[in-house]
Amino acid sequence: MTSTPSQVTVAEIRAAADLLSTVIAPTPMEYNRGLSQRVGSDVFLKCENLQRAGSFKIRGAYTRMSRLTPEEKARGVVAASAGNHAQGVALAGQMLGIDVKVYMPVRAPMPKVQATKAYGATIEQVGETLDQSLVHARAWAEQTGAILIHPFDHTDIVTGQATCGLEILEQCPDVRTIVVGLGGGGLLAGIALAVRELKPDVRIIGVQAEQAAAYPTSLAAGHPVAAERMATMADGIAVGLPGDVTFPIVRDLVDSVETVSEGGMSRALLFLLERAKLVVEPAGASAAGWLLDNAGSVQLDGPVVAVLSGGNIDPLLMMRIIRHGMVAAGRYLTFSVRVPDTPGSLAAILADCAAADANILEIEHIRTGPEINVDEVEIALRLETRGPDHQQRVLDGMRSKGYTVIEPESQLDH
Repeated sequence: MTSTPSQVTVAEIRAAADLLSTVIAPTPMEYNRGLSQRVGSDVFLKCENLQRAGSFKIRGAYTRMSRLTPEEKARGVVAASAGNHAQGVALAGQMLGIDVKVYMPVRAPMPKVQATKAYGATIEQVGETLDQSLVHARAWAEQTGAILIHPFDHTDIVTGQATCGLEILEQCPDVRTIVVGLGGGGLLAGIALAVRELKPDVRIIGVQAEQAAAYPTSLAAGHPVAAERMATMADGIAVGLPGDVTFPIVRDLVDSVETVSEGGMSRALLFLLERAKLVVEPAGASAAGWLLDNAGSVQLDGPVVAVLSGGNIDPLLMMRIIRHGMVAAGRYLTFSVRVPDTPGSLAAILADCAAADANILEIEHIRTGPEINVDEVEIALRLETRGPDHQQRVLDGMRSKGYTVIEPESQLDH
C-alpha cells in the first residue's frame, strides 16, 4: 500500500538523493542563449536527457526497487512502459540483482526495446498504449506475485524523481520558474514537492502534449479523468489517466498545466539539436516547446529552468520529426503549380526556383486530376527555404511570373 503524498518530506527526498549518489551523477544545467533571447529571461536547461539510461526514470525506479524486502526482490518485478521507465527499471534490476519483466506497447520505439533487453529484462509487447500494457503488467503481478513497479503512481517513485528538484535548486538557486513535461506526473509531482518546501515562491508549470492531455480536464473536474484521445509522437508523456498519488500533488502544488502542440515539440527538438547540440526525444522537448510557442505572449520571471526529461529517440522517428520541425520552422515549403504541358515548362520552374534561392528537395509530375486540364500538368514541389519570410518571397515571385500556385491547407500535413 502506498503512502499519501503529504507524507513525502524533504528529509526523505534527501535520503533518496544520498541513495542515488552511489549509482548516478547529477545531470548538467546548461544556459541557453537562444531560448533566453526569445523568452526575455535567462533560461537554463536541466539535461535529464543525459542521465544514465537516457532519462530521469532511473531516479524513481532505483529508489523504489532498492526499498523492496529481500523476499519481494526474490519474486521479481514487472513494469509497463513505452520505453524510458522500462530502461530505468531494467537497469535498476541489473544493479540490484532483481529479475525484471516489462510489458511495452507494440509500437514502442525499437531502440528503447533493444536497450531494455540489453539491461537484462524480459520484454513482452502488447497493446497500443501504455495504459493497455499496464493492464497486462497488473495481471502478471497478480498471477505470479511479482512486484509491480508503476511508472509514476507510487510514493517511492515520486520521491526518487523529486531528487531532480533538489538538483535544480542546487544548480540554479535563484530560479524563479520551472517548466516540466507532464505525462503521469511522477517527475512534475516530485519536483513540486522538493521545490515548494524549500523555495515556495517558485512558479511551477507542467506541460502536456495537447493531443494526449488528461490533466487539464482532470484538474477542471477535480479528479482523474481519462484523456479522450491519445495521438502524440511524444510516447514518453502519452499517459491516458493521472495517478491517484500524483494527481493531488500536481493539483495542490503546481501553478498551472499547459499544453504544447506536435509542431511545437518538433520545433523544439530541432532547435535543441541545432542551437544546444542536444539530442532530445519529443516528450523531453515538451517544456522547451512550450517556451518557444509562447515566447513573447507569456511573461515568465527568470531565471527559468526547462527540464529536458529524456533523450531516447528512435533515429527513424528523429528523421521524421526533424522534417516536421523544418516545416514548422518555415524551412521546408510545399506547393504545386499548374503549367502548360509543353517542353521547357519544368525547366522554367526549376530556373525560377533557383533564382529565388530555394533548393528543390522533391518534385512530382501530376498529369491527371479533376481540376487539371488535358493540356496542363501539375508539378508538386518541396523546397528548402530559410524561413517564413523567404517562403513568402518564393510564393510571391512564382505568382508574379504567372504561375497558378496551389498551397496545401497546412504545411504540417506534408
